[in-house]
Amino acid sequence: DAQPPDEHRALVAQAIEALRQIVLRAHTRGIVAISGTIMPFGASKLYHPDAATEADRQAINAWIRAPGHFDAVIDFDARYFLEADDGTPIYLQSRGYRWAEGDAMERMASNEPVEPEEYYMRVSPKFDVPEGPHDWLAKHIFVGVAEKIPRANRIHYFVVL
Repeated sequence: DAQPPDEHRALVAQAIEALRQIVLRAHTRGIVAISGTIMPFGASKLYHPDAATEADRQAINAWIRAPGHFDAVIDFDARYFLEADDGTPIYLQSRGYRWAEGDAMERMASNEPVEPEEYYMRVSPKFDVPEGPHDWLAKHIFVGVAEKIPRANRIHYFVVL
């Protein structure tokens, strides 16, 4: 059953307050607070993916990503619309994780150099393409190894055969 808007606002506020407490308690003890966002998923007994619950998820994720809360957010869901040289449209969705120990996350956030062995950053891309010369992209599984460079990430994609 759908919940009334007031109940949705209250649940979002409770979730954000719980996250705020986690960050506060971690920082009080000198612990770096790192989070991931809530990813979308299908129906279950606890989650009903309608417009209201999707708005709740997005509101909580916006708080997680906002500066001043967690020290770092390590998951991402990037989406790109590309065009091949022959004009073929290619949709790419790339989900992944990034984490590091010590001050490497701070240095990455500040665009300072970080050695590849100081962090983990991997992605799982999915391609959607129309039938034609590039449809092989949609018929294979890929793994991406991301490299942190100043002001950007460089991702090397590998097809799993």
